[in-house]
Amino acid sequence: MCDQTFLAIVFGPCDKCSKEKPLRPVYIKSEQLSYCSLCVEMMATEGLRENETLASLKSEAESLKGKLEEERAKLHDVELHQVAERVEALGQFVMKTRRTLKGHGNKVLCMDWCKDKRRIVSSSQDGKVIVWDSFTTNKEHAVTMPCTWVMACAYAPSGCAIACGGLDNKCSVYPLTFEKNENMAAKKKSVAMHTNYLSACSFTNSDMQILTASGDGTCALWDVESGQLLQSFHGHGADVLCLDLAPSETGNTFVSGGCDKKAMVWDMRSGQCIQSFETHDSDINSVRYYPSGDAFASGSDDATCRLYDLRADREVAIYSKESIIFGASSVDFSLSGRLLFAGYNDYTINVWDVLKGSRVSILFGHENRVSTLRVSPDGTAFCSGSWDHTLRIWA
Repeated sequence: MCDQTFLAIVFGPCDKCSKEKPLRPVYIKSEQLSYCSLCVEMMATEGLRENETLASLKSEAESLKGKLEEERAKLHDVELHQVAERVEALGQFVMKTRRTLKGHGNKVLCMDWCKDKRRIVSSSQDGKVIVWDSFTTNKEHAVTMPCTWVMACAYAPSGCAIACGGLDNKCSVYPLTFEKNENMAAKKKSVAMHTNYLSACSFTNSDMQILTASGDGTCALWDVESGQLLQSFHGHGADVLCLDLAPSETGNTFVSGGCDKKAMVWDMRSGQCIQSFETHDSDINSVRYYPSGDAFASGSDDATCRLYDLRADREVAIYSKESIIFGASSVDFSLSGRLLFAGYNDYTINVWDVLKGSRVSILFGHENRVSTLRVSPDGTAFCSGSWDHTLRIWA
């Protein structure tokens, strides 16, 4: 997702051997412990039966994965584009930049729309978080975070608060008011604390709970008022880079993607992974649910976007061209679900026909890689953020 890797190394007494060493977080029955590397390795081999090795267990796991894929393949009788052959092709597609939001002094890393379809929050590498009026391009609020690389920001469903975080390993919530000369920093509430950078955050269907994803390989659900950890989600083998909440009002699932090339669907109530997909060849930078909630799309550094059907339990479409060699950094669907917008590291935005798998448009305008992209809640426009320090609103 970015061109640098950030590690938070913690030194202290190991919870197993008590020696002062670099520590790694280990979760045993949802309890977080801090073990040194040697104790982690010893713990991993303690439970092995006679004649078993980690290599043999890995081999067995790969064999089971292969059998699972064979069973999935038996049910995969037709491709999505074949089913869509009789669907009418999309007509001429024209979108232009209608507004350009200028004000960030460095790379724009993340943005989110308010439910009022008008306001936007964005965050950047220089630590600035700005709330914009997308109609007038005016800045309504601005706050400077105590860290650089603010990689995550989100609007609360009520529109009365924003959340953001990055290299400070925290998710901070700021209430929004319309008082003049208000001191937003004084009202900051630190809600979530990870052991590595915060890569994504999203409020659930209320202002009272927030989901976070982190470079420590975990996702977590937090209570905003108390800052209490409600549920943690362990399963990724590397940094988690993105997440998206299921669109249903009563949705209790979300999807995450990361540097282990996996997209994982989680049950927020149990903390368990209920589906996992591993077909990308590189980091997954973005995941987004289809409007119906029955599928989701992903964008990856392997220069492809992919569509996964949750009911079929498999990948059903790949959106790529030989001429596209740069990674996809961000994806989002149109309100109908017929179009998939994808921002790329070659400064372009490609628009894909979801059913037919073909590219229907390519949008130029940004002067550096497109880092974030979101369709407005009413579907009339979408906003993209870039490393060229600007945001653009397209319609």
